[in-house]
Formats: sequence, C-alpha cells, structure tokens
Amino acid sequence: MTDTGTGEYAVKPTDLRGILKYVPMFRDHVFIVALDGSLVAHENFQNVLLDIAVLRSLQIKIVLVHGIGQQLNTLAAERKITLTNAHGEGPTDEATLALATEVSALVSMQIMQGLTRNGLRCAQTNGVRSKEFGIVKGTNQLHSGKVDKLDLTLFNQLLSANTIPVVSPIAFNRDGASLRINSDLLAADLAAQLSASKLIYMTTQDGLQIDGIPITNLPVADLESFFEKSHEAIPERLLSKVEHAVKAIHAGIPRAHLLNGRTFGALLNEVFDKVGIGTMVYSNDYQSIRPAVKADAYAIYNITRNGVRSDTLRNRTQAEIETAIENFLVYEIDGSLIGCVTLQTYPDSTVVEIGSVYVQPFYQNKGVGQRMVEYACKAAAEKGATQVVAVSTQAIKFFTEVCGFDEFTSDDLPEPRRSEVKTNGRNAKVFVKQL
Repeated sequence: MTDTGTGEYAVKPTDLRGILKYVPMFRDHVFIVALDGSLVAHENFQNVLLDIAVLRSLQIKIVLVHGIGQQLNTLAAERKITLTNAHGEGPTDEATLALATEVSALVSMQIMQGLTRNGLRCAQTNGVRSKEFGIVKGTNQLHSGKVDKLDLTLFNQLLSANTIPVVSPIAFNRDGASLRINSDLLAADLAAQLSASKLIYMTTQDGLQIDGIPITNLPVADLESFFEKSHEAIPERLLSKVEHAVKAIHAGIPRAHLLNGRTFGALLNEVFDKVGIGTMVYSNDYQSIRPAVKADAYAIYNITRNGVRSDTLRNRTQAEIETAIENFLVYEIDGSLIGCVTLQTYPDSTVVEIGSVYVQPFYQNKGVGQRMVEYACKAAAEKGATQVVAVSTQAIKFFTEVCGFDEFTSDDLPEPRRSEVKTNGRNAKVFVKQL
C-alpha cells in the first residue's frame, strides 16, 4: 500500500497478493481492537469500520472495546457538571458515573449501527464482571472498577458464531451495580484471557516517537526502558496505552499496536504491511533462541532423530553436527533444547539456506518453529543476504502458509546445492523468501 501524498493509501495488485500471504497466518485468530472515544467521533471512523469488515471477511475474529473520554467531556461541559476524571484513570463519583453510563450507551449504539451498515453481526453482553478498585495510595476510587471475571465461554461462543462483541467501559459487579473501567485496561485483560494474537489501540494520536522520528517496531523491554527514562516524551493520552500494552505482552500477547485511526486505511496497513504506520510493540520471543555451541551437539542429535526417522530431516551423525555446529541455532527452555534450525551460507552468494528445522513433539504447534525461522531470517539479513531458501519434503504448508515463503525450483539454489538437490533422490521442494 502506497501513500498517495494526501495521507490516503492506494492498494496495488501487488499489495493484494501480499495480503493473501497473511490470510492463513491470521485465520481464526482473535484481534482485540480498542477504539478511543475521540476516534469514534472522528469523520474517518466509518472507514475504520470498513477495515474491520475486511478483517472479518478474512475470518479474523474481532472484539471491539470502546472508550468514551471525548464524549464524556463534551456532555459534562454542556450540562456544566465537573467530572472527577474523564478516562477512567482515577476516582469516579456518582455524577461522573451517571454521565459515563449515558454516554457509553450512545457510543455503543453508534458503533453497532456502523457495524450493521457494513453487514456485520455484533452484540453487547454482560460478559465482563467488575469489582471496585477500592482505596489506592490513600484515595478512594469510588465507582471506578477493574475486571473481576470474564465470561470466556460467552465471548468464545459469540466469536464462533461470527459475531463481534462490542464491549463498553461500564460493567456490573456481583451485585449488579455499575462501575467505570478504563478501556485500555479492559482491552488488555480481554486480550490476555482470550489469547489474542494482537491488541490494537486505535486513537487519534500518532504512534511513539523519539526525537521526532516515528518508532515502528519496539521490543517490550525497550518500551519499558523508554517509559522509565523518557516518560515526559510520551503524549499524555498514550501513557495508559503504553502501560497496558506492556502488561498485555507480559501476559502472553505477542503483539500490541498503537495506531492513529484518523489515517485512511490505517488498520489494514498496520496488519498487512511489513513496516506498518503505527508503533508495534512485540514480546521478546527470541530471547529463547541462541547460537549453538559444541556441547549442544549431542542434544541436537537426539532431538532430530524423530525427524530423520520420518524422513523430515536428512540424517546427520553427531560428529557431522559437531563439525557444522556454528551453523546451528537452538531454542532453549529451562536449560533444555527443544528445537533447532541451521543457517548455511554460500561463497559469493546473497542467498542463505535455512535447514534442519525441528521442534520436539510436545512443543509442536505452539509457534516455536515459526519463531526460529523468523529469527533465522533476521540473522540472514544481518549477514547481508537478500534471499532465504529452504528445501523440504514434508513441511510445505509450514513454509508457505506459516512462514510466508514462496515455492520455487531447485534452479534458484546456488551451486553445488542445486546439483545435490537434483540428484539426491529425495524430490524435495524448494521455497524462497525475499528479505
């Protein structure tokens, strides 16, 4: 998707082919999309709903959480009522709660009307049970609350029925009393408990910047350091989102995004473009991956035996593994190796081959293999490679659908690997990824 110079993005046919690569990757995944009240009130909000319709058409499950800050401030000014706080970040007195309840109903209705116009099923529920914050640092938070319990069965039933849950920042406690919940906190809790793939905060603020330069990708550890050292450099209305994005990632969410929803096509660009247009914060998954050392050779030999028996991997002796140990990366959990991958460089070539991708059976289908390949591609790029190739007889869907490789022919391999693949009798397929 390219910027037309007007802040809008035009979709090219090549972009559509790129999007198709993501379809199997995200199919049936859950995205939590948190909408600021200021964005719901913005003229571009109808385009945001169109983006959500596109995600649903690709079988991505969506939960919408909305804020009410701008609408609450506007109504309070009209009625000359002083709010204790507008964004659910402090005490909520009875007058503020009454206005928040009224405004929340109106914003929820506006969102549901927009979803209905786009042919999408949606529903509001009492699936969030709240409880009082109580006294925090000596201050009674009154009618401000936090999540006590989520009815995960109800949310999953709605998602399985192709229905978008619309979640407001007003929730009931055990006794049926209303409490105001900060929508950023609510979205993070939903993301963690529904095992979402993405938590997307959509606001009317740009993503994070350092010295005026936008930050597009940031490990969570770097964000925490930035938050501590440069707290004042973060816009006030992003502080809550940064705080809860960090908490969500520590709770197991792989990605959190801070995104300006006023930009046309922002949501689709952020999800389907490699660079994106907001700030993506990601977990430090790669901390478990390291270069292998000679002492790992025996463990690598043992964990790859099942792959050799099933003809998934070519046979290597322990001595051969020791000789090529500098080519191996290993995935380590609690001191035990549970997976491996190799990076093979070729003289006078910008092509690097990924091989011997194997994960112990107990850890398969948990994203370990994908993370190892992603890390290997990153390492290959750092070596100056422009292409990564893989040769496999049985992992066709893994490379094409999960890791985003394209199927090519053995002619794309450097010599002497090309001749070996053509003559070894395994009839392996060749996959290529551009870096």
